[in-house]
Amino acid sequence: MLYTIGKVLFMIYFWIFYRVKTTGRENIPSSGPVLICANHPTALDMFLIGVKVPKRKVHYMAKAELFKNRLLGWILKHLGAFPVSRGTGDVGSVKTVFRLLESGKMVGVFPEGTRTRKRDPKKRKAGIALFALHSGAPILPVAIKGDFRLFRKVELIFGKPYRIASDAVNGAGKTYSREELYKVSGEIIDSIYALIEQ
Repeated sequence: MLYTIGKVLFMIYFWIFYRVKTTGRENIPSSGPVLICANHPTALDMFLIGVKVPKRKVHYMAKAELFKNRLLGWILKHLGAFPVSRGTGDVGSVKTVFRLLESGKMVGVFPEGTRTRKRDPKKRKAGIALFALHSGAPILPVAIKGDFRLFRKVELIFGKPYRIASDAVNGAGKTYSREELYKVSGEIIDSIYALIEQ
């Protein structure tokens, strides 16, 4: 209920303050597990994507610090977010991602790990590759273009979903080197920026 109310409120907010152009919504799977991977230029990204995904709830990782405020933490929880302690190898949040995907849910992640306006090859998280490789869930690349200045154009592009090549997926029993994980993370980020540059 609160998710629906929040979605409507953000829909109105984006309609009033930004000129949002959305393309590729037909690429969004209507059911089954999905790993949404997007660039992260602003703090509004998760809300914009959530508003534009029809009839499905998107679950996001959010930094644990935000949940220290009881009211904000309560709101985020009901909007589908869950806490992650960055830089600590948070096993609990990793298990949450796999549990959500295994139950057919949508999980949104930002492969670069933090907000960034321009692509930085150094910003890529190995954990994103781990989610894709071990879950086998399709990846939905999403690109956000625009500076989010009031009343300016913002473009949201949903690419075509794809899976990591079958020869790279070996299930939960397989271990991967850090180099292998960074390589896959880089490929995921490439798919996002290909949408931005098209």
